[in-house]
Amino acid sequence: HNRSGSSNQSHHSRDAMTDDRAKSLLRERDSQIAALEKEVTFLTNKLSSLSRKHQSDHDNKTKRRHHPLTPYGNLVQESVSKCGAKRRQLKSLRERMGRNASIATAAVLNALPDEEASQSSAHLLAQRIVDMFKDPASHLDYLNSDQFARDLLRLNSKVKPIFESEPRVAFLQSPAYVFGDIHGNLEDLHFFSDNIWRLGMALTAGNFVFLGDYVDRGMSCLEVVAYLFAMKLLLPHKVFLLRGNHETRDVNGWEEHYGERSFIFQCRDRFGDDLGFRVWEQTNQVFDRLPLAAVIDQDIFCVHGGIPRPVTELDDGSNGSRIQDILSVPKVAGINPPYEHEEENYQQVASDCIWSDPASEDQEAQGVDPDTGFGDSLRGGGAICFGHLAVTNFLQQHNFSYIMRAHEAHAEGVAVSKGARVFTVFSTSKDHNQGSQAMAGCILVDFEKMQVINRSPAYRDQYVHRRDSVSLAMLSEQEINQRMRLGLITPDPDNEDDEGGYEDEQWDDLEEDEEEGNGNDSGDDEEDDYDLKIDADRKSSVDPIHTVASPPGASHDNHIWGGDDSDTLSGHKRVAERKKKQRQAFFSSIKEEDDDEDSTIDGADVDENMDFTDENSSPKAGRGLAASITSSRGGNDKERNKKYPVGKASF
Repeated sequence: HNRSGSSNQSHHSRDAMTDDRAKSLLRERDSQIAALEKEVTFLTNKLSSLSRKHQSDHDNKTKRRHHPLTPYGNLVQESVSKCGAKRRQLKSLRERMGRNASIATAAVLNALPDEEASQSSAHLLAQRIVDMFKDPASHLDYLNSDQFARDLLRLNSKVKPIFESEPRVAFLQSPAYVFGDIHGNLEDLHFFSDNIWRLGMALTAGNFVFLGDYVDRGMSCLEVVAYLFAMKLLLPHKVFLLRGNHETRDVNGWEEHYGERSFIFQCRDRFGDDLGFRVWEQTNQVFDRLPLAAVIDQDIFCVHGGIPRPVTELDDGSNGSRIQDILSVPKVAGINPPYEHEEENYQQVASDCIWSDPASEDQEAQGVDPDTGFGDSLRGGGAICFGHLAVTNFLQQHNFSYIMRAHEAHAEGVAVSKGARVFTVFSTSKDHNQGSQAMAGCILVDFEKMQVINRSPAYRDQYVHRRDSVSLAMLSEQEINQRMRLGLITPDPDNEDDEGGYEDEQWDDLEEDEEEGNGNDSGDDEEDDYDLKIDADRKSSVDPIHTVASPPGASHDNHIWGGDDSDTLSGHKRVAERKKKQRQAFFSSIKEEDDDEDSTIDGADVDENMDFTDENSSPKAGRGLAASITSSRGGNDKERNKKYPVGKASF
């Protein structure tokens, strides 16, 4: 009977897997059909315009679309910022239409559904986060409060099912803006907000694709994550967040390496050990569900790191579709470290997507397999690189033209490689040793062309100030320190340490929590659809401990975040051993949880004595490049060319 039950269960599992792959294939085919329909419409319109003199009007009709009305318009006005910086903030206020219309017209407009009146508490919560993002300096008390933590937990619980319902490859149409690494840099994210979606993403035509690495390195990781999650909640079919290597626990939980710039440090420093760890863990549960790639117009493949190696083979011996391989990755994947249910092949696919790099010229000549085009990355740790052959095979297999990825810093904001077929986009100009002239870039993908948009080094906003700015003269030392802690004030350029000068602090709180919480059980909270466990003894395809920031010789391979070179290997072994213990302690049994508590949007439900302990956790070629890049890379040449042993650099 037991064997029969096991056989039935295995049979149902195979049926479910077959059904999922069939659905994934249908989604890909639907996306291809949509792209072809769009191209047909474009060509039809172009033909009509050329032959308009010889055709009647009825021959020039295009497909009719339905455009539902809304009773509200958007009143745009400018107002002075509360921060006293003498700048203007553009605000979009909703204004009801039809006030001066005829009685009949007003009656029609008044009969339309009132979207504002039906807004849910979740949308109000997201709007609260957006308001914080617009003027963080006036929300300092909120950003340092338990209420912000509670709102983050609530936000996580709302966007988690949205991401889980998306395929591992998002298919979308242009126009689309593509952004690279953000790394907790609120200043550069504000630049894009002020200049690309100045009226808000909802009123800006096109989609928004972020290629991952939202946390670590910068001092505003919580604010960046909160804002991007809020925009996903408000515009789920317009905002697409892909996963980077920093959206894994092994990387964003590495306090010993990043110190105060690690995501877990900022969570615990801001909210305390217990609540901070809960915010960190639930945010990582959302990261587990992020898509790995996106395809724009069935022509441009977007990913954080690079293209994966094939893991399936067709009957004729050729490689199976890499898009299907990515679509077959579980919708909930830990990657670094993996969950028990993650198959090794698809864990490799996911790792390749978030970790791989284009091969250097030296690797093309020596280190890349001439039969596959793949080789070992100079990052080490099991990461791979992909050369010209791998790029050609991938693009030809899927009939794509370009690959857009992030993962490597470039002072020019956007770099081009592999015969102008691979674009590397980097959207933060700080914290990567690129010098004072570094730019933050993005790419606008339109139907006929692509355009690079960069932030000039001379551009100054009013959100982040230098310590010596005269605009801070009226602030007390306590207020200045509070803003520095949130990344709103940066040190003086003359007194700022090199990137490698950040203190590599050691934290023992995690081990202490382990000793104190051994008697805790998972509690009786409502269970999610998954009972997921981290496999502490299983090796990931890529081991972050043994990787460097970028392949040696790349643009940011010279990061030392504490310690000296002479103790590289011994320090590496100590960190690796301690990290292994932490993983076994905290990821031995991670369960999903739903946070269905009422929103604290108005602050009325916040209880000063509320216990934030997490009971469910263990112890606590058709397009042209229409812009050029003119800035030279900043920084000291000697420092930039300096190389360090494997295991001593950051990611």
